[in-house]
Amino acid sequence: MIDDLGLEHDDAPRHRRHRRRGADDRSGGAARTGVVLVVVAVMLAALGGAAWWGLDRVVGFFSAPDYTGGGTNAVSVQVRPGETAVDIARTLAQADVVKSEKSFVNAASDNALSRNIQPGFYELRRQMRAKDALALLIDPVNRIVKGVTIPEGRTVKQTYKLLSEATKIPVKDFESAGKDPVALGVPKFWFNRSDEVKAKPSLEGFLFPQTYEFDPDADATAILKTMVQQFLTEAEEIDFVAQVEAGRGGITPYEALVVASLSQAEAGVPEDLGKVARVAYNRVYAGDFPCGCLEMDVTVNYWLEATGKPTKASKDMTAAELDDPKNPYNRKRRGLVPGPINNPGQEALKGAMAPPVGDWLFFVAIDKEGHSAFATTLAEHEKNIATARKNGVL
Repeated sequence: MIDDLGLEHDDAPRHRRHRRRGADDRSGGAARTGVVLVVVAVMLAALGGAAWWGLDRVVGFFSAPDYTGGGTNAVSVQVRPGETAVDIARTLAQADVVKSEKSFVNAASDNALSRNIQPGFYELRRQMRAKDALALLIDPVNRIVKGVTIPEGRTVKQTYKLLSEATKIPVKDFESAGKDPVALGVPKFWFNRSDEVKAKPSLEGFLFPQTYEFDPDADATAILKTMVQQFLTEAEEIDFVAQVEAGRGGITPYEALVVASLSQAEAGVPEDLGKVARVAYNRVYAGDFPCGCLEMDVTVNYWLEATGKPTKASKDMTAAELDDPKNPYNRKRRGLVPGPINNPGQEALKGAMAPPVGDWLFFVAIDKEGHSAFATTLAEHEKNIATARKNGVL
């Protein structure tokens, strides 16, 4: 043991072991023995403490703190797209649904069905056993579905109505929350125009159409902010702003958004969205259309709806309604209308951002599926109108 502890020196004279030990020697040996015993005792204590600390850590790992009951007081939690068991565990622990993140992770690792947990909001309880919380997340019946689908081409007024029906939040709350689009996240530059028209900031065009699942506690402001952010995300995904500024002869992203809303309203099938956008650009900007106006009935209908009047089919509109000079969206207005007339989807945005090349100035739906025929001259357009009538469209 002495050798093992390094207390015997190699350079000690060997003859000392053969010397007769006197009282002094015995005293020194006793002292050395005492030192050894102290060192050994300290080492054993340290080793024992380390072993106990390690055991405690191991036991803590396998027996994570967990609640023992079924929980009390309902609470809603959100599982976001792409979250792992660790992410969900963190959310649950923060909401005091489970006692520790590890307890939920352990429960999830023991249950293969945990991989089936879907994104969304769930109604759970505070202070639950981890395995019980997992069971509620796995069962889709506990998912709080307050979703709403906003189709492409709906106006702000129509969108507010759909949101109200789905969330039970009054329409007037959405109208109040939507008065300041910049406060809801629309950057100010989006309302710039290249012509002399000063855009009046509005949410029209910025409430992106798709299916949403909102937080059950979200108010009108939070919901509209979510939709605006989705629009900005979609526009960034296709590089809308940069592409428009680089390729449309000086027009602004806002003007392209107006055109996207026009094509969304006029095109009957997705493949015609870009062509309708091209017609709008040709009529207003190319200089080949006599009035330099859009001459689209959908803009008139937008104004009728915005002013609380019933909309009409084109064939039922009077000349006075179509060409009313008091209507800033009348069909004979020179240049582009003041703003978007609905909320277009991503395909319409793409069509307005990069429309196909063509000299078309006219189009008309020629079948009941919604396909349009496009023409460069009025004579060609008249032939297409005849085809539409033959097919029972007009």
